[in-house]
Amino acid sequence: MPQRRHFLRSSSAMIALPALESLGFRAFAASKPVAVPKRAIFLGFGWGVTQETWFPDVRQTGAQWSLPEGLKPLARHQREITVVQGCSNRFSNEAHWGSTFWLTGANRYAEPGQSFHNSISADQVAAAGLGRDTRFASLQLGTADAANSGHGPGLSLAWDRRGKPLAALDNPVAVFHRLFSDDQTPLSQRQAMLRQKRSVLDAVSEDAKRVQQNLSRLDQDKLDEYFQSIRDIELRLSRDEDWLQVPKAKPPLPQPREGLSGREEIQVMYDLIVAALKTDSSRVITYRQPVGTLLQSLAIKVAPHDMSHYTPGERTTASQKRDQAQSELLAGLIDKLKASKEADGSSLLDHSVLAYGSNIRTVHYLDNCPTLLCGGGAKLKQGQHLVLPKDTPLCNVWLTMLRGLGLEVERHGDSSGTLSQLMA
Repeated sequence: MPQRRHFLRSSSAMIALPALESLGFRAFAASKPVAVPKRAIFLGFGWGVTQETWFPDVRQTGAQWSLPEGLKPLARHQREITVVQGCSNRFSNEAHWGSTFWLTGANRYAEPGQSFHNSISADQVAAAGLGRDTRFASLQLGTADAANSGHGPGLSLAWDRRGKPLAALDNPVAVFHRLFSDDQTPLSQRQAMLRQKRSVLDAVSEDAKRVQQNLSRLDQDKLDEYFQSIRDIELRLSRDEDWLQVPKAKPPLPQPREGLSGREEIQVMYDLIVAALKTDSSRVITYRQPVGTLLQSLAIKVAPHDMSHYTPGERTTASQKRDQAQSELLAGLIDKLKASKEADGSSLLDHSVLAYGSNIRTVHYLDNCPTLLCGGGAKLKQGQHLVLPKDTPLCNVWLTMLRGLGLEVERHGDSSGTLSQLMA
């Protein structure tokens, strides 16, 4: 039985290993509890849902509620999921932007003279607190089909503290290699590359400081943003150095085949999300999902945008099939989170919070954003249907979630406070 944690040592860091049964963790935990890390997963889709068959009946609230047709595939997980109605981002005004402001709640016109502005997304707030001890502070997953999936501007669901978009890995093979394939470049060469990057960064930083004097207020603000971007790069370089000599985790699943799309792509991306959490490669993950290729994989010939205007007949049928498929895939992900066990016998789901939804309700409506939450990681009520007052800030949900994860966050986006109805 170990008397202390085991560590991997590198030239610049000492990194704690995950709690492993083969090192005697289970017996050790019986006498001295060790905290299991918390995780956060954000899954976003475009084009909204079918109003009449996705949302639960507003007359059925609390624990006494029935799953509507669009959520029926989640029946075996009803005790773990909570559907929240009544939330929206009050500044949203673009009916085709399903994810641009979903996790930020920003006002796109908040910056004078600019037609587009965003702010930090909830996942990046979570990453600042939960991602310090993992190889990847956060993982951004996406799809090459984003333009046809109703997402709007952005490269992923994630936006940094300056409101700049963070890039996503947009196919399962790229995600697999990012997580599990070690760089074969010799260590000395990788160290030299990092030194070169630092040298370039130092040079541009000095150049920027020399022009700092006698700038207008607007130019000074731009330069401050530039310096912040340099600090962000410095942090990433430091993280790269910390993990330079630490091998990546062994993959718990085979490499995906090339060319996956639609339903298969989503399913494998979900498998990779579980693998990333299980190996503690990252604790904060976002996935901006495809819709267009999902329809194609379901043999639906209606165009995604046309489907979102679900007039009776073929379009409505397509919209409902989309809802059904998305719910089936989500149920499969929850199955895997439940089945993946921690060293103390609890499940990944017990220590994770999963948010699933869109900034668009249906058609072109931006109120009552579809919002589904799952998991025990953020101390939220599970197995509930909550109907909140109309136009409750969606950021109140994110703020409640972030605080439930143990993060000291005063506010987020346009939040007005936490939701007592959502707290366990």
